Amino acid sequence: MQNIIQIAGIIDQEEADMLTTAGVDWLGFPFRLPVNAEDISEAAAAEIIASLKPPHAGVLITYLNSADDILQLCRELSTMKVQIHGSIAFAELQKLRTLAPNMFIMKSLVVRGDNLPELSRQVEQFQPLVDAFITDTHDPATGADGATGKTHDWNVSRRLVEISAKPVILAGGLKPENVREAILTIRPAGVDAHTGVEDTDGRKSRDKIERFVSEAREGFKL
Repeated sequence: MQNIIQIAGIIDQEEADMLTTAGVDWLGFPFRLPVNAEDISEAAAAEIIASLKPPHAGVLITYLNSADDILQLCRELSTMKVQIHGSIAFAELQKLRTLAPNMFIMKSLVVRGDNLPELSRQVEQFQPLVDAFITDTHDPATGADGATGKTHDWNVSRRLVEISAKPVILAGGLKPENVREAILTIRPAGVDAHTGVEDTDGRKSRDKIERFVSEAREGFKL
């Protein structure tokens, strides 16, 4: 897994088609969220995911923390890629890996100020069970972990890339104007954006997406 571009918060089939045409690899669908509203129904997301052709893929982004619940929702959405964005017990993650050995599992690492020691422990604990990690930003004003439009201390993410035996995707406040710098600074295995490529109406902007993809691809080449 290398040089992945993921865009989260897909609204409909039209938006999904625009993203894949522009060169986005993975489409993220957040569900069962404690803070932000969902962007699309689960049934509509399942239809979009079923329409994707490799190398494009749909990713369930969820705060569910039960192996059984995560696996059930993945099956309903017809995806075997999941981004576990909340806290989950080691035993539950171990159970999920046992129940679905071929599932691609990403675990979020949410940066809250300088909590590098805590995140380093999570890397050490979870890396035997996951395929990748994804960093993101906590917003203390809203309580949201992700889709905040805010960057975090990139030194934290860079250190996590250095110590992790598994690939690390960078998220948190990325947009066309900063994604190349972020890649060159952190050297992640991929990048993820949500609000940073949207217009004021909440839909993904074709111009912003095309510039984001172009800047990211250039960053990955350097």
